[in-house]
Amino acid sequence: MTTLDAAPAPVAVPDGASRRTLTIGPHTVDTPVVLAPMAGITNMAFRLLCREFGALHSQDDGGLYVSEMVTTRALVEDHRESWRMVTMGERETPRSVQLYGVDPATVRRAVQMLRERDVVDHIDLNFGCPVPKVTRRGGGGVLPWKTELFTSIVRAAVEAAGEEVPVTVKTRIGIDDDHQTYRDAGLIAQEVGASAIALHGRTVVQHYSGQARWSAITDLKELVTDIPVLGNGDIWSAEDALEMMEQTGCDGVVVGRGCQGRPWLFADLAAGFAGKPDRIRPSMGEVAKTLRRHAELLVEFYEDEGRALRDLRKHVSWYFKGYPVGGDLRHRLATMESLTDLDAKLSELDLSSPYPGAAVEGPRGRAGTPKRAMVPEGWMDTRELGPDHAARLHEAELDTSGG
Repeated sequence: MTTLDAAPAPVAVPDGASRRTLTIGPHTVDTPVVLAPMAGITNMAFRLLCREFGALHSQDDGGLYVSEMVTTRALVEDHRESWRMVTMGERETPRSVQLYGVDPATVRRAVQMLRERDVVDHIDLNFGCPVPKVTRRGGGGVLPWKTELFTSIVRAAVEAAGEEVPVTVKTRIGIDDDHQTYRDAGLIAQEVGASAIALHGRTVVQHYSGQARWSAITDLKELVTDIPVLGNGDIWSAEDALEMMEQTGCDGVVVGRGCQGRPWLFADLAAGFAGKPDRIRPSMGEVAKTLRRHAELLVEFYEDEGRALRDLRKHVSWYFKGYPVGGDLRHRLATMESLTDLDAKLSELDLSSPYPGAAVEGPRGRAGTPKRAMVPEGWMDTRELGPDHAARLHEAELDTSGG
């Protein structure tokens, strides 16, 4: 198991901070943190790596770790790769799966199949994807605008899941500021029996640009009082998570881009919510060790060393953000072919190089810029789903994640 030296650092912990837990249906986790599904990122290997760190300061694995998003249609049609994506490791409990669907009947059947095959303990429904090729067909983050359809999908999932498997919902503020949906979505989710709702404090138009509006999370928490409200957006450190909880009153946080190349963030989060000052500040050698562990887990997951190392390439720039690694070596690390090749290239690093400080903190990945909302023609004219839109809605069910 990967462990880094978690030496105490002089960080600010709010007065009175103590262990906070999160309860979703029958499941209680020791830290109120959820790993957000990210396409091509949060496969079993990355989830296990995050769990290993989360366990350093927790009685369990330090939160909920949700699978990559899978489409309900793919499960119902018995696509082998989609079923492999929802297969969990022995350590993974509760087993959390994120589903995306646009048809209530298909969502219902997918949930039934997951239960019949006994591969799930928690289901999260994605209504936050901002990707244009999904939203232009009425799916993802623009679907909650059609209130009846949204209600039917959530209700179908809840009914099929039963009391043993809680269903949660993840959404955004809305399509844009003039077409907000999060208040209605929260009340509907609560009414039809969802066990929690998570809000990303951005609109579809914003994608990941600008700052997340935590004030919307505060608003939703004040409105939805019977189920937990989780906050998502701009959590780059344990201090950010603690601050979000303090500002908004939310019951837990959802972490996405902040952990890219930094799976040890879950150790920091568990420590922070336990009121401990411990934070991981890895040297170059410790980052290299973690990257190597990630590679091993990917090989176990894919059972194909070449595929595993190709998958790892996209993580290299995140792992070494802010560290003194030259452009040529970064490029060669990002073209690794095997574990032997990776080891040889890691040996070229100055493994004694210390934690760089602020250079490695803050946003990860591409924030992008606001984009025009791509929706079907006439989609925002009414909140009812007309026959023309209904006829083409199935085209929105693509294997694309986000939120």
